[in-house]
Amino acid sequence: METLQVEPKTLKYRPAGKFEDTRYEKIHNLVFSNSESASKLVAKEIADLIIRKQKKEQNCILGLATGSSPINVYAELVRLHQEEGLSFYNVITFNLDEYWPMEKTNVQSYHYFMHEHLFNHVDIPKENINIPDGKVAQENLLQYCLDYESKINQAGGLDFQLLGIGRTGHIGFNEPGSHHNSVTRMITLDHLTRIDAAPAFHGISNVPKKAITMGISTVLNAKRIILMAWGQNKAEIVKETVEGEVSGAVPATYLQHHPNTTFVLDTGAASELTRIKTPWLVGPCHWTPELRDRGIIWLCQKVKKSILNLTDKDYNDNGMSDLLAQEGSSYNLNIGMFNRMQHTITGWPGGKYNADDTNRPERATPQFKRVLIFSPHPDDDVISMGGTFDRLVEQGHEVHIAYQTSGNIAVSDHEALKFAEIARDLTTGQDRSNIVSLIDEIKDRKENEVNSPEIRKLKGLVRRSESLAATRFEGVPDDHVHFLNLPFYETGTIKKSPMSIKDIQIVKDLIEEIKPHQIYAAGDLADPHGTHKVCLDIIMTAIDEIKEKKFMEDCWVWLYRGAWHEFELHEIDMAVPLSPDQVLKKRQAIFFHQSQKDGVMFQGEDIREFWVRAEDRNKETALKYRDLGLAEYAAMEAFKRYHF
Repeated sequence: METLQVEPKTLKYRPAGKFEDTRYEKIHNLVFSNSESASKLVAKEIADLIIRKQKKEQNCILGLATGSSPINVYAELVRLHQEEGLSFYNVITFNLDEYWPMEKTNVQSYHYFMHEHLFNHVDIPKENINIPDGKVAQENLLQYCLDYESKINQAGGLDFQLLGIGRTGHIGFNEPGSHHNSVTRMITLDHLTRIDAAPAFHGISNVPKKAITMGISTVLNAKRIILMAWGQNKAEIVKETVEGEVSGAVPATYLQHHPNTTFVLDTGAASELTRIKTPWLVGPCHWTPELRDRGIIWLCQKVKKSILNLTDKDYNDNGMSDLLAQEGSSYNLNIGMFNRMQHTITGWPGGKYNADDTNRPERATPQFKRVLIFSPHPDDDVISMGGTFDRLVEQGHEVHIAYQTSGNIAVSDHEALKFAEIARDLTTGQDRSNIVSLIDEIKDRKENEVNSPEIRKLKGLVRRSESLAATRFEGVPDDHVHFLNLPFYETGTIKKSPMSIKDIQIVKDLIEEIKPHQIYAAGDLADPHGTHKVCLDIIMTAIDEIKEKKFMEDCWVWLYRGAWHEFELHEIDMAVPLSPDQVLKKRQAIFFHQSQKDGVMFQGEDIREFWVRAEDRNKETALKYRDLGLAEYAAMEAFKRYHF
């Protein structure tokens, strides 16, 4: 069996289910610390296959996927072609799927995607490229799909199939209910699949309801299959696919029947696998402090007891007897964990002056700190840490807010039109004429058309004014509010540029100017359109480049989570309680971001508004602390310290 080659010190190939630590798993999988290194390894396997086929004077038949998962694979293949001479002259490709109806020239089409990311940059013969045609007339669809299937067979079948996985468990567009014998056909897209695609289409109403897809049988006939999944959003479906029973309700589980399939995962996507999340259920494990804390929290939630009420029997009955033997008694484990969680709670996020800070999350000195809060979008600050923000200002710290992106892409046309019409009615002469032209441009803008620089500027100003209204409400002077407008974001489309030296320099300059004692940054990598991750990468790179400077010795970095996921309890280093009044004040601060209220464009699968999500999440965190036997609060905001 061909397998991914990995460094022995990283991961070894072990067939799923053949070893004690993988006995829950029915599909071979490899877990990497990041998607970039994993993608390079996948690209190398594809390149090696192409070269082997060239040496045999044979064509290499590749089944290719679209979406965010394979982008880095295609980038590496392009690099191998341009820098190392990898040729694609013998490659024939068949793409998994395409929306229907869909023009090839539409920027949302998979035809456009594949040429943008791969085909325009390598020497593959154009006649060797096969992508389902999204403009086939409905009366011709059945024959078209049969011909597509026949063409794959005539080429000799797929040597290699690259896959991603949707949160419904779909591979290609084989949605729940797909039969294992299915072949290339038209399919109706699941609502969740359309929700996930909505950001790229500027709203779910623009997402096609149908698609052409290869079938399950077509995919399973490939000689080699690699499925890639990145991020915590994919963790639940990965676990269900790898450890669950084969079922048409989760089409990806059919891959359990394939003899040469590997799932390539990052730590987020693998986080729910039994051997990773609860390794004590699999076999003996090395109880690090982090694993011990995670295990005790898990045990409390499983047996529905507070920390101090756990017994020796609870530990023994739930696979944690070796931890109990290591620590001596449940009492020792319980009191240590109780104190650890108790010490995370503080109403003084900037530190409490003239107080013993031995067991506090933050330092007591200096009394008044310079605080720099980075917000990826112009509302993440109040959504994610509005209560803590309020506490920091109230307690006299010098608080600066840095909005990393303009957030213009998230302002709808009708919202922009409202502001443009107000501006029109307030101006005269040439200025009024220019605004009238802008209004006409907004009204005439076609679906999925890229915003012009003028429209982007207007939408950015909408977000800017809302941000200033919120920060003034919180008591922050205007000159402490920084709009960075990082260049990577300013593409006018959902697809952003990679972070650049200029992005990093802008952030470095601000940190060096303020010389903060505290930096708060968004560590929410479940953001469905990726901006949070790029923003965090820029901050971390900037910090890494200036960490040796004297002022950085006194700088602590705190990560917060956004609207999608909270930190696990064992990960939390600081929990800031909110009173009922502070919950209401946080809600009002979020309301200043009016363009993001009542039908926000990019909210993912959760139909709740961001302020509701934030309140529910903060209340849930407080309830979890209460259930552990700690004090009860109305709500809590959680933070994890980043040690650079």
